[in-house]
Amino acid sequence: MPREKTKIAIATGDPAGIGPEISLKAALDPAVRAACHPIVMSDPVVLDRHARACGIDLDMRVIDYAGDDDGADNRLTVLDCKQPTAATLPFGAVTPEAGQASIAFCRMAVKAAVAGQVDAVVAAPQNETSIAQAGIKFDGHPSFVARETGTPEDDVYMMLSCGGMRIAHATLHQSVRSAIDSITRDKVTRVIRATEAALRAIGISSPRLAVSGINPHAGEGGLFGKEEIEFITPAIEAAAMLGINVSGPFGADTMFQKHDIDAFIVMLHDQGHIAAKLLAPHATIALTIGTPILFSSVAHGSAHDIAGRGVANPQAMIEAIMQLSKAKQQARAA
Repeated sequence: MPREKTKIAIATGDPAGIGPEISLKAALDPAVRAACHPIVMSDPVVLDRHARACGIDLDMRVIDYAGDDDGADNRLTVLDCKQPTAATLPFGAVTPEAGQASIAFCRMAVKAAVAGQVDAVVAAPQNETSIAQAGIKFDGHPSFVARETGTPEDDVYMMLSCGGMRIAHATLHQSVRSAIDSITRDKVTRVIRATEAALRAIGISSPRLAVSGINPHAGEGGLFGKEEIEFITPAIEAAAMLGINVSGPFGADTMFQKHDIDAFIVMLHDQGHIAAKLLAPHATIALTIGTPILFSSVAHGSAHDIAGRGVANPQAMIEAIMQLSKAKQQARAA
């Protein structure tokens, strides 16, 4: 018997930051509850502590296996991921225990998605310093999800979604020098193909893509650099030969003014992130593309300075959940 609502796993992120608070606020939001069935992946003790500190009325139903949940119970469903060393950490603490717990929550959510127990995952923000102190490799959600799903890291990318605009990135968390050095025809072709596939997976049947250059004015015919001529244009032509509706390269300062584009593809982190965070500073979400699961996270940090105060804004989490729920429903209907 098919499920009536999409199941969305919510990984609560850094237990010393605002992740548990915004996860609870989002999971309890009336619009979210109407659109999907959220399952929070966390330690119930961590959630209870944040709820009491933030004045959130919490009635939990704790389960041990996501596949057992039919969504019939009106209480908030929590998949138990006990992390006793993190349950009593001070708010705002940067510790290996916090890093270990945050990765455990995210790993549990990804495993549930891979097993088909949930339809998609939304992750609250991590604290990379805490994770590093725990001795865990982590340089962002895309590479983490790649490793957890057995996907080559070179085939996984981040696509920001903000105010109706989608921006995929060929490179992400690395120096500008190394990012430019890593741009090849093959890499640009792969990100074009991954973006087109991701759009189809969320129900867009005929995606239209626009690709930026690296240099000012997309190199101005080679006057300001030759990367566009040597790598980006050949990649666009190769993708077009595969039947992908893609155009470019365009200057990154003017490309976002184009209409009738389903996703823009940029070469460098700041080319996309600056535009996204200007458009939607509190509601930008980050979709990991190129993996076999639907995975999204918020594009802001763990905000240790306001953790436990009840003032964290859950809008980006709500937006991420609603977008994935809608995308899954559209994909089912397609």
